[in-house]
Amino acid sequence: MADNILVMDHITKEFPGVKALDNVNLEVQRGEIHALIGENGAGKSTLMNVLSGQYPYGSYTGTVTYEGEECKFKNLNDSEAKGIVIIHQELALIPLLSIGENMFLGNEIKNKSGSIDWDRTYSEAEKHMAQVGLHESAQTLIKDIGTGKQQLVEIAKAFSKKVKLLILDEPTAGLDPQGRDDILDQIAYLHKQSDMTVILVSHSMEDIARYADRIIVMNKGSVMYNGAPKEVFAHYQELEKIGLAAPQVTYIMHDLKEKGLPVKVNVTTVEEAADEIMQALE
Repeated sequence: MADNILVMDHITKEFPGVKALDNVNLEVQRGEIHALIGENGAGKSTLMNVLSGQYPYGSYTGTVTYEGEECKFKNLNDSEAKGIVIIHQELALIPLLSIGENMFLGNEIKNKSGSIDWDRTYSEAEKHMAQVGLHESAQTLIKDIGTGKQQLVEIAKAFSKKVKLLILDEPTAGLDPQGRDDILDQIAYLHKQSDMTVILVSHSMEDIARYADRIIVMNKGSVMYNGAPKEVFAHYQELEKIGLAAPQVTYIMHDLKEKGLPVKVNVTTVEEAADEIMQALE
């Protein structure tokens, strides 16, 4: 039996004239990286906002069960108290404040007199920064570090909240290829080290094929597919019809197969494709 950290049953969310989520059923297995994909307007953001409490209980129908307990989150603080942390594409950092101030804004560590103990606050910030591979001083201003490091600040902030389920909305947006690989490699490393469950929202099929254990495909407010990358990308023609695609290697392998090379077509990464081609040539 699957060890599900999250189960969403019959979730429906409507706005005036629009059904953003239509009877969504979703299971997320503990300790895995789940990719959430779909065209703009498919319902991805709405689903994550329901899960994180940004759309409070009562504004949608259906049930959210997290770690075996039905949750009726009223706001973001309720979900974060349970260890669910969402990092949006537009980072919620204040440029003219330091890394430590951003991480503990509103939750600064205080001494017995009730005033902020900045030494302890910065020390605690740097402990979580080290967890995510960020070795700046906690007193460094946000405006003085790049986008990739700002993403790491947000993840360090999530660790300070004892994150169990981390939701990342387009974490590589605005990064160059090296920066994208660096942040995803770090997320994968942290996932393995902490057994944290991750939901990754992304438009990059190559990234998803490389890092995700399972893929959830949404279309018009419903879950279309939920399976391993090889299972989901086998439906590449159906994905194309809703504006998505498979990784480029999937198309290359199909072309080689059609040209007579005896290769398997259900590969999803460059490494798998290279191995398969070498075996076929031998």
